[in-house]
Amino acid sequence: MSPALPLLLAAILAGVGTYGVLARRHAVLMLIGVELMLGAAGLVLVTVGQFSTDPLASGAVLTLFVITIAAAEIVVALAVVMAMFRTRGDVDLTGQAQADDHGVHRDGEDLHREHHRSEDHAARDEVVG
Repeated sequence: MSPALPLLLAAILAGVGTYGVLARRHAVLMLIGVELMLGAAGLVLVTVGQFSTDPLASGAVLTLFVITIAAAEIVVALAVVMAMFRTRGDVDLTGQAQADDHGVHRDGEDLHREHHRSEDHAARDEVVG
């Protein structure tokens, strides 16, 4: 078997993963896209190792390294996504970024006004206490 088929599959996986990261704003879908790209990298390493005549160019060790990195990345990223869901109630990455750029919460409340209000409450609590 020629290396063309696995390399073509790796290119398709990398393309779909790149599309998933660039076109989607849902954090979980972006993570799936990153995992697809890491899977494509592992497939390329295994394919190159399989068809290489150099015994030191074995792709198995590097592929295990890629799998380990992917596992660690998904654990950390899912922890961040879960924390984001607990605080915001959703995992959409565009809505909050656009709202932060305009100084407005998703519910429409002005961030600057809320910040000054919290400073006023803190000052009042110091005077009372």
